[in-house]
Amino acid sequence: MVKIRLKRMGYKKNPVYRIVVLNSTTKREAAPIQQLGFYNPKTKEMQLDKQSALDWIKKGAQPTQTVQFLINNCSDEGKLNYVKKETVKLSKKAQAKLEAEKAAAESAKTEEVSA
Repeated sequence: MVKIRLKRMGYKKNPVYRIVVLNSTTKREAAPIQQLGFYNPKTKEMQLDKQSALDWIKKGAQPTQTVQFLINNCSDEGKLNYVKKETVKLSKKAQAKLEAEKAAAESAKTEEVSA
């Protein structure tokens, strides 16, 4: 079976991946059938030949879960459409304080409306 997966490059604690087409029985570092692009998870930089990847999928190649995510979130030019999440995780204490402030604001609004 042919798979589209990531091939790890780079040095220690600084990975860079190549998106390659490989036979599923070969090792991760084996010679690829075709190289489709690269992905740097630290800088969120990516270059992918999306049309070629879609052609391989039509031929029956199975992309890994990560590669499927990259293909789905890639523009037509092959760049990653990455949107950084703006949510901030709060501690339980901070969440309780925020909920209390919201409840106080809502009760103030209802009192103004009834008055």
